[in-house]
This record gives sequence, C-alpha cells and structure tokens, in this order.
Amino acid sequence: MEITNVMEYEKIAKEKLPKMVYDYYASGAEDQWTLQENRNAFSRILFRPRILIDVSKIDVSTTVLGFNISMPIMVAPTAMQKMAHPDGELATARATSAAGTIMTLSSWATSSVEEVASTGPGIRFFQLYVYKDRNVVRQLVKRAEEAGFKAIALTVDTPRLGRRESDIKNRFALPRGLTLKNFEGLDLGKIDKTDDSGLASYVAGQVDQSLSWKDIKWLQSITSLPILVKGVITAEDARIAVEYGAAGIIVSNHGARQLDYVPATIMALEEVVKAVEGRLPVFLDGGVRRGTDVFKALALGASGVFVGRPSLFSLAANGEAGVRKMLQMLRDEFELTMALSGCRSLREISRNHIKTDWDFPHYLPAKL
Repeated sequence: MEITNVMEYEKIAKEKLPKMVYDYYASGAEDQWTLQENRNAFSRILFRPRILIDVSKIDVSTTVLGFNISMPIMVAPTAMQKMAHPDGELATARATSAAGTIMTLSSWATSSVEEVASTGPGIRFFQLYVYKDRNVVRQLVKRAEEAGFKAIALTVDTPRLGRRESDIKNRFALPRGLTLKNFEGLDLGKIDKTDDSGLASYVAGQVDQSLSWKDIKWLQSITSLPILVKGVITAEDARIAVEYGAAGIIVSNHGARQLDYVPATIMALEEVVKAVEGRLPVFLDGGVRRGTDVFKALALGASGVFVGRPSLFSLAANGEAGVRKMLQMLRDEFELTMALSGCRSLREISRNHIKTDWDFPHYLPAKL
C-alpha cells in the first residue's frame, strides 16, 4: 500500500506491533477526551488564504535557539523506541538528521545519549525527567552535554504518571532484552511487570514529586545548555517560565497522557504566546498530523512544532525510511499550504491567515 499521509502509518503500526506496545504508544489518560481533542481542535481553525501572490519560491527554513533547521517541524521525545523497531532511537536520529531538523531524545530511551550521538552529526535536544536522586540527574545532564546535545527539554507535567488504563490492563512492562539505556549503569534501567502499569510504579519510585520552579535555577547551575520548559498550557505558568529564565516553552499536554480534560495544545497555544510577549520562543507539541496543522500553529504564534506519535508509528512501519518519509510528507504538505495561502516565508505567516471558532468573546480565556 502506498502511504500518502502521516495518519496511515498508525494503521500499519497497529497491525505490526504487539498489543501492549501499540496501546502504550497510542493511548491517552482516562477517558482519552484530550487525546481526541488534540486532533479535533485543528479542524476548528479555517484558512483565510491570500491570492495572486508570486509563490514560485518558498522558503520553509527557520532557526531554533540559534540553530538553522530546514523546516519548523521537529521530533518530540518519545520513550522506548526499540519496542517499535530494533533500530529504535538510532533510526530516528539518522532520519531526523537527514531531514535537517531537530530530534529530542527521551530520558527513557532504549538507546543512550552516547549511542545516539554516534549516529553522526545532527542537532539534538535531551528531554529530562528529574529523579529524586539528583546525582542521577547531574550525571545524565553532563553526559548529554558531552555527547553534543544542544538543549534540555525539561518535562514539568509529570510529578506522577497519568492514569493510562490500557497500560494497567496490559500490565505494561519493558519487553525482555530492552532497558532504559541512559540508566542502565545506575540500576534504574528496568521496568518490571507489576499488578498495575509497570511504568506508573517506576515513576512513583523514581521521579521527584517535589519538583518546583526553583529547580529550574538549580538546573541552570549545573548546565550551560538552554532549558526549554515542556508542559506549559496556561498564561500564568508561561509568565513564570519567562521570569525563571527559560530559553523557550513547549506547549504540551504530554500527548494527552497526563491530565485528561485539559484543552488541546493548539487551543492553549495563543494564550501562552500572548503571555510571553515575544520574550522567548513558544513551540507546539501535540496532535500535529498534517502540514496544515503546522501552518495553523505558526499562524497562532508558534515558532515551530514537535511531532511524537507520527515518529513512532512511521518507525514501526518502516524503520529509518519510514521516519524520513513521514518528515518529508509533513514538509511537502506544509510548503503546499504556504503556497496556497500566499506565504513565501515563515515571516509572512500571520494570524490574519486563519480564522478560529474562538475568535468570539465567550471563547477567550478570562484574562491574559
């Protein structure tokens, strides 16, 4: 079957993967309302295309934290990619580098920061969970820095793991032969089978529930890398992130896997963008499946987007080649959307190019 859009990879992944693995990747928290909403909300944003503009040349390139990338589409951190394909994060790293964009490696990767760095050059960020044992965090950040990673994406929405019912039903555990490679030498690399979700038990035992804003200052004291705060969805937290010297914000609801009934990230985006008043870049994570979605996010003020599940499903379907094709399809669709909207560069994409169903008083957040 010829793949013509990113969504088609999910069907192939579902057929290929063991149920426990597919469910782990695909599911959200509790009723999964936010999981559906992350997608559905995009369909409530319509275009206002401008016509008779010379679009014979279109430039989709951009810069993120000073790094030049080929397009405003980057790869989000997703855990345990070797469950999807034997090459796991190494395939994703190679594909992302070939596409000329940024990969974010998960703390809970099944390949280490050093292994990913060894795949060759590329701009890579490291997603960080803060463990109770701060020495573990210190070591991890230092290793990421030494391996050439360019930024830390600090996940701030996971003091406890959201209730993912399929993981509970499936008694989720890391398949035999796989470990959380970054923690292997620290005896923290295994996720065992429990009477619950093995990951939920692991998080309860290891991740620091006392994490607070002051820890951003602590993190800045142990690394010179810029820190992106991942998991902000309100204006209030966006302003605090600016005060604490964050280098950027990733508007994310953790792929709808933490607190259900939070808004879709595309709905929360504009509130956050307005609150930061241009003082730092804001990125969108969640629900992006089409080039049109990328354009809509940029029109609402995002500096770029991160894609998570599409990376996993394309990896499961066809390894490195799958991830390459997924990124190329999103790029091609995005470029086409720009052309049909009358935009020749990212600078020309504006709020006037879209119309949302919350462009009415009762949809606006109380006070920005």
